[in-house]
Amino acid sequence: MVPKDLARRRSGTQGAHPLHWDRMKRVAIVCKPNREELGQLLPELIGWLHNHGYEPVLDDEAGKYTDAAPACERRRLPDLKPDLVIVLGGDGTLLSVARTFAATGTPILSVNLGSLGFLTEVRLADLYSTLLGWCEDCHQIDERAMLHAELWRGGRLLASHEALNEIVVSKGDIARMGDFTVELDGRKVARFRADGVIVSTPTGSTAYTLAANGPILTPDVDALVVTPICPHLLTLRPIVVRGDAKLMVRVEGVPDQALLTVDGQQAVQLLRGDEVHCRRSSHTVRLVRLRESGFFEALRSKLSWGER
Repeated sequence: MVPKDLARRRSGTQGAHPLHWDRMKRVAIVCKPNREELGQLLPELIGWLHNHGYEPVLDDEAGKYTDAAPACERRRLPDLKPDLVIVLGGDGTLLSVARTFAATGTPILSVNLGSLGFLTEVRLADLYSTLLGWCEDCHQIDERAMLHAELWRGGRLLASHEALNEIVVSKGDIARMGDFTVELDGRKVARFRADGVIVSTPTGSTAYTLAANGPILTPDVDALVVTPICPHLLTLRPIVVRGDAKLMVRVEGVPDQALLTVDGQQAVQLLRGDEVHCRRSSHTVRLVRLRESGFFEALRSKLSWGER
Protein backbone atom coordinates (compact mmCIF):
# COMPACT_ATOMS: atom_id res chain seq x y z
CA MET A 1 0.00 0.00 0.00
CA VAL A 2 1.16 3.52 -0.80
CA PRO A 3 0.97 6.01 2.11
CA LYS A 4 -1.98 8.34 1.69
CA ASP A 5 0.21 11.44 1.59
CA LEU A 6 1.95 10.06 -1.50
CA ALA A 7 -1.32 9.70 -3.37
CA ARG A 8 -2.08 13.39 -2.97
CA ARG A 9 -0.68 16.18 -5.11
CA ARG A 10 -0.48 19.75 -3.97
CA SER A 11 -3.24 21.96 -5.35
CA GLY A 12 -2.37 23.84 -8.52
CA THR A 13 -0.24 21.06 -10.06
CA GLN A 14 -0.54 21.11 -13.84
CA GLY A 15 -0.19 18.01 -16.00
CA ALA A 16 0.32 15.67 -13.04
CA HIS A 17 1.02 12.08 -13.97
CA PRO A 18 -1.28 9.47 -12.44
CA LEU A 19 0.38 7.07 -10.01
CA HIS A 20 0.67 3.43 -11.06
CA TRP A 21 2.64 2.05 -8.15
CA ASP A 22 1.83 -1.59 -8.89
CA ARG A 23 3.22 -1.66 -12.42
CA MET A 24 5.79 1.14 -12.74
CA LYS A 25 9.33 1.08 -11.41
CA ARG A 26 9.95 3.60 -8.65
CA VAL A 27 12.87 5.98 -8.41
CA ALA A 28 13.41 7.89 -5.16
CA ILE A 29 15.01 11.32 -5.37
CA VAL A 30 16.79 12.77 -2.34
CA CYS A 31 18.20 16.30 -2.29
CA LYS A 32 20.61 18.44 -0.38
CA PRO A 33 18.72 21.40 1.11
CA ASN A 34 19.05 25.00 -0.03
CA ARG A 35 20.36 24.49 -3.55
CA GLU A 36 19.01 27.04 -6.03
CA GLU A 37 19.68 24.87 -9.09
CA LEU A 38 17.20 22.27 -7.86
CA GLY A 39 14.29 24.50 -8.84
CA GLN A 40 15.13 23.89 -12.50
CA LEU A 41 16.86 20.51 -12.23
CA LEU A 42 14.12 18.60 -10.41
CA PRO A 43 11.25 19.24 -12.87
CA GLU A 44 13.58 18.29 -15.75
CA LEU A 45 14.67 15.10 -14.00
CA ILE A 46 11.11 14.13 -13.09
CA GLY A 47 10.02 14.68 -16.69
CA TRP A 48 12.90 12.51 -17.94
CA LEU A 49 11.94 9.71 -15.57
CA HIS A 50 8.27 9.87 -16.57
CA ASN A 51 9.22 9.75 -20.25
CA HIS A 52 11.32 6.63 -19.65
CA GLY A 53 8.61 4.77 -17.77
CA TYR A 54 9.64 5.44 -14.17
CA GLU A 55 7.56 6.88 -11.37
CA PRO A 56 9.59 9.27 -9.20
CA VAL A 57 8.95 9.95 -5.53
CA LEU A 58 10.70 12.76 -3.66
CA ASP A 59 11.99 13.18 -0.15
CA ASP A 60 10.60 16.10 1.83
CA GLU A 61 13.51 18.39 0.88
CA ALA A 62 13.06 17.78 -2.85
CA GLY A 63 9.33 18.25 -2.44
CA LYS A 64 9.92 21.89 -1.52
CA TYR A 65 11.08 22.65 -5.06
CA THR A 66 8.37 21.06 -7.23
CA ASP A 67 4.86 19.63 -7.27
CA ALA A 68 5.56 17.38 -10.27
CA ALA A 69 5.94 14.23 -8.13
CA PRO A 70 4.68 13.04 -4.72
CA ALA A 71 6.87 13.53 -1.66
CA CYS A 72 7.27 11.95 1.76
CA GLU A 73 9.68 11.90 4.68
CA ARG A 74 13.11 10.54 3.79
CA ARG A 75 12.97 7.86 6.48
CA ARG A 76 9.82 6.43 4.86
CA LEU A 77 11.27 6.08 1.35
CA PRO A 78 12.70 2.55 1.92
CA ASP A 79 9.15 1.33 2.67
CA LEU A 80 8.22 2.13 -0.94
CA LYS A 81 10.95 -0.25 -2.20
CA PRO A 82 12.31 1.95 -5.00
CA ASP A 83 14.44 0.35 -7.70
CA LEU A 84 16.93 3.22 -7.58
CA VAL A 85 17.76 6.19 -5.36
CA ILE A 86 19.08 9.37 -6.98
CA VAL A 87 21.01 11.60 -4.59
CA LEU A 88 21.42 15.23 -5.62
CA GLY A 89 23.91 16.72 -3.21
CA GLY A 90 27.33 16.15 -1.73
CA ASP A 91 29.07 13.43 0.24
CA GLY A 92 27.15 14.33 3.39
CA THR A 93 23.81 13.76 1.67
CA LEU A 94 25.05 10.44 0.32
CA LEU A 95 26.18 9.31 3.79
CA SER A 96 22.73 10.06 5.18
CA VAL A 97 20.99 8.21 2.35
CA ALA A 98 23.35 5.23 2.71
CA ARG A 99 22.27 4.81 6.33
CA THR A 100 18.60 5.28 5.47
CA PHE A 101 18.70 2.52 2.83
CA ALA A 102 21.31 0.33 4.56
CA ALA A 103 19.03 -2.67 4.97
CA THR A 104 17.54 -2.59 1.46
CA GLY A 105 20.54 -2.91 -0.88
CA THR A 106 18.93 -0.35 -3.19
CA PRO A 107 21.36 1.00 -5.83
CA ILE A 108 22.26 4.66 -5.30
CA LEU A 109 23.15 7.09 -8.08
CA SER A 110 24.87 10.02 -6.40
CA VAL A 111 25.29 13.28 -8.29
CA ASN A 112 27.74 15.84 -6.97
CA LEU A 113 26.21 19.19 -6.03
CA GLY A 114 28.58 19.68 -3.09
CA SER A 115 32.01 21.24 -2.68
CA LEU A 116 34.22 18.11 -2.53
CA GLY A 117 32.25 15.24 -3.99
CA PHE A 118 34.76 12.50 -3.27
CA LEU A 119 32.07 9.81 -2.99
CA THR A 120 29.59 11.48 -5.32
CA GLU A 121 31.69 10.89 -8.43
CA VAL A 122 28.90 11.46 -10.98
CA ARG A 123 28.99 15.00 -12.31
CA LEU A 124 25.77 16.88 -12.96
CA ALA A 125 26.67 16.94 -16.67
CA ASP A 126 26.75 13.12 -16.64
CA LEU A 127 23.42 12.63 -14.84
CA TYR A 128 21.29 11.61 -17.79
CA SER A 129 23.95 9.51 -19.52
CA THR A 130 24.48 7.63 -16.26
CA LEU A 131 20.72 7.24 -15.80
CA LEU A 132 20.41 5.93 -19.36
CA GLY A 133 23.21 3.47 -18.66
CA TRP A 134 21.28 2.25 -15.62
CA CYS A 135 18.05 1.94 -17.62
CA GLU A 136 19.83 -0.10 -20.29
CA ASP A 137 21.73 -2.18 -17.72
CA CYS A 138 25.03 -0.78 -19.01
CA HIS A 139 26.43 0.38 -15.67
CA GLN A 140 28.84 -0.65 -12.95
CA ILE A 141 27.96 -1.27 -9.31
CA ASP A 142 30.59 -0.04 -6.85
CA GLU A 143 29.84 -1.98 -3.65
CA ARG A 144 31.08 -0.43 -0.40
CA ALA A 145 31.33 -2.09 3.01
CA MET A 146 29.56 -0.52 5.99
CA LEU A 147 30.34 -0.54 9.69
CA HIS A 148 28.00 -1.77 12.43
CA ALA A 149 28.37 -0.25 15.90
CA GLU A 150 26.61 -1.06 19.16
CA LEU A 151 26.56 1.09 22.28
CA TRP A 152 26.69 -0.94 25.51
CA ARG A 153 26.22 0.51 28.99
CA GLY A 154 26.39 -1.59 32.14
CA GLY A 155 26.10 -4.80 30.13
CA ARG A 156 22.97 -3.60 28.32
CA LEU A 157 22.64 -2.76 24.62
CA LEU A 158 21.39 0.82 24.28
CA ALA A 159 21.55 1.46 20.53
CA SER A 160 23.02 0.26 17.25
CA HIS A 161 24.13 2.24 14.22
CA GLU A 162 25.26 1.69 10.63
CA ALA A 163 27.99 3.87 9.10
CA LEU A 164 29.52 4.13 5.65
CA ASN A 165 32.55 6.19 6.67
CA GLU A 166 33.35 5.88 10.35
CA ILE A 167 32.38 5.63 13.98
CA VAL A 168 34.12 8.13 16.29
CA VAL A 169 34.40 8.01 20.08
CA SER A 170 35.73 11.36 21.27
CA LYS A 171 35.93 13.75 24.19
CA GLY A 172 33.82 16.90 24.45
CA ASP A 173 34.66 20.55 23.90
CA ILE A 174 37.07 21.14 26.80
CA ALA A 175 40.70 21.07 25.66
CA ARG A 176 41.64 18.15 27.91
CA MET A 177 42.12 14.65 26.62
CA GLY A 178 40.10 11.59 27.48
CA ASP A 179 41.22 8.08 28.41
CA PHE A 180 40.25 5.24 26.08
CA THR A 181 40.84 1.51 25.80
CA VAL A 182 40.77 -0.40 22.52
CA GLU A 183 40.30 -4.18 22.32
CA LEU A 184 40.54 -6.46 19.28
CA ASP A 185 38.62 -9.76 19.39
CA GLY A 186 38.52 -9.55 23.18
CA ARG A 187 42.24 -8.83 23.57
CA LYS A 188 43.52 -5.52 24.86
CA VAL A 189 45.34 -3.48 22.23
CA ALA A 190 46.10 -0.31 24.20
CA ARG A 191 44.90 2.15 26.78
CA PHE A 192 45.86 5.72 26.01
CA ARG A 193 45.04 9.39 26.39
CA ALA A 194 43.81 11.17 23.28
CA ASP A 195 41.07 13.36 21.86
CA GLY A 196 39.33 10.22 20.65
CA VAL A 197 39.38 7.11 18.47
CA ILE A 198 38.17 6.61 14.89
CA VAL A 199 37.08 3.21 13.57
CA SER A 200 36.62 3.49 9.82
CA THR A 201 35.77 1.47 6.75
CA PRO A 202 38.01 1.58 3.65
CA THR A 203 35.60 4.19 2.26
CA GLY A 204 36.08 6.26 5.41
CA SER A 205 39.86 6.08 5.15
CA THR A 206 39.77 9.18 2.92
CA ALA A 207 37.58 11.15 5.35
CA TYR A 208 38.21 11.94 9.05
CA THR A 209 40.76 9.12 9.30
CA LEU A 210 42.88 10.73 6.61
CA ALA A 211 42.77 14.07 8.44
CA ALA A 212 44.02 12.23 11.55
CA ASN A 213 47.04 10.89 9.61
CA GLY A 214 45.53 7.46 8.97
CA PRO A 215 46.33 5.34 5.89
CA ILE A 216 44.42 5.40 2.62
CA LEU A 217 42.74 2.09 1.75
CA THR A 218 41.22 1.29 -1.62
CA PRO A 219 37.48 0.61 -1.31
CA ASP A 220 37.81 -3.11 -2.12
CA VAL A 221 40.21 -3.89 0.75
CA ASP A 222 38.67 -6.18 3.37
CA ALA A 223 39.84 -4.28 6.44
CA LEU A 224 39.02 -1.74 9.14
CA VAL A 225 41.20 1.11 10.39
CA VAL A 226 41.63 2.19 14.01
CA THR A 227 43.06 5.71 14.32
CA PRO A 228 43.76 7.59 17.58
CA ILE A 229 42.94 11.31 17.40
CA CYS A 230 45.82 13.45 18.67
CA PRO A 231 47.19 10.80 21.08
CA HIS A 232 49.53 11.85 23.88
CA LEU A 233 52.08 9.24 22.80
CA LEU A 234 54.53 9.63 19.94
CA THR A 235 54.58 5.86 19.47
CA LEU A 236 50.82 5.40 19.01
CA ARG A 237 49.93 5.05 15.34
CA PRO A 238 46.88 4.00 13.30
CA ILE A 239 46.42 0.27 12.85
CA VAL A 240 44.76 -1.70 10.03
CA VAL A 241 42.92 -4.87 11.08
CA ARG A 242 41.17 -7.57 9.08
CA GLY A 243 37.63 -6.91 7.90
CA ASP A 244 35.92 -9.47 10.12
CA ALA A 245 37.61 -8.21 13.30
CA LYS A 246 35.54 -7.29 16.34
CA LEU A 247 36.66 -4.01 17.89
CA MET A 248 35.71 -2.42 21.18
CA VAL A 249 36.38 1.14 22.35
CA ARG A 250 35.75 1.85 26.04
CA VAL A 251 35.50 5.31 27.61
CA GLU A 252 37.74 5.14 30.69
CA GLY A 253 37.62 8.80 31.65
CA VAL A 254 36.73 12.18 30.17
CA PRO A 255 37.02 15.74 31.56
CA ASP A 256 33.42 16.74 30.72
CA GLN A 257 31.61 14.41 28.31
CA ALA A 258 32.29 11.95 25.52
CA LEU A 259 30.43 11.49 22.25
CA LEU A 260 29.73 8.67 19.83
CA THR A 261 29.50 10.15 16.33
CA VAL A 262 28.23 8.28 13.26
CA ASP A 263 29.52 9.51 9.88
CA GLY A 264 29.92 12.96 11.42
CA GLN A 265 26.13 13.39 11.39
CA GLN A 266 24.62 11.57 14.36
CA ALA A 267 25.89 12.15 17.89
CA VAL A 268 25.14 10.28 21.13
CA GLN A 269 26.47 11.31 24.54
CA LEU A 270 28.60 8.68 26.29
CA LEU A 271 29.34 8.04 29.95
CA ARG A 272 32.43 6.67 31.66
CA GLY A 273 32.51 2.91 31.23
CA ASP A 274 30.44 2.92 28.02
CA GLU A 275 31.61 0.51 25.35
CA VAL A 276 31.23 0.87 21.60
CA HIS A 277 31.48 -2.48 19.80
CA CYS A 278 32.29 -2.26 16.09
CA ARG A 279 32.33 -4.85 13.33
CA ARG A 280 31.76 -5.02 9.60
CA SER A 281 28.07 -4.63 8.81
CA SER A 282 26.03 -7.27 7.05
CA HIS A 283 24.81 -4.45 4.77
CA THR A 284 26.64 -2.78 1.90
CA VAL A 285 26.12 0.39 -0.12
CA ARG A 286 25.72 -0.12 -3.87
CA LEU A 287 26.76 2.93 -5.89
CA VAL A 288 25.82 3.20 -9.57
CA ARG A 289 28.70 4.18 -11.88
CA LEU A 290 28.75 4.52 -15.66
CA ARG A 291 32.30 3.17 -15.62
CA GLU A 292 34.61 1.57 -13.09
CA SER A 293 35.10 3.62 -9.94
CA GLY A 294 37.66 6.38 -10.50
CA PHE A 295 39.10 6.10 -7.00
CA PHE A 296 42.63 7.19 -7.88
CA GLU A 297 41.34 9.88 -10.22
CA ALA A 298 39.32 11.23 -7.28
CA LEU A 299 42.41 11.11 -5.06
CA ARG A 300 44.35 13.16 -7.58
CA SER A 301 41.64 15.67 -8.47
CA LYS A 302 39.94 16.10 -5.09
CA LEU A 303 42.81 15.58 -2.61
CA SER A 304 45.83 16.46 -4.81
CA TRP A 305 47.31 13.03 -4.10
CA GLY A 306 50.77 12.50 -5.58
CA GLU A 307 51.27 16.11 -6.61
CA ARG A 308 54.65 17.78 -6.15
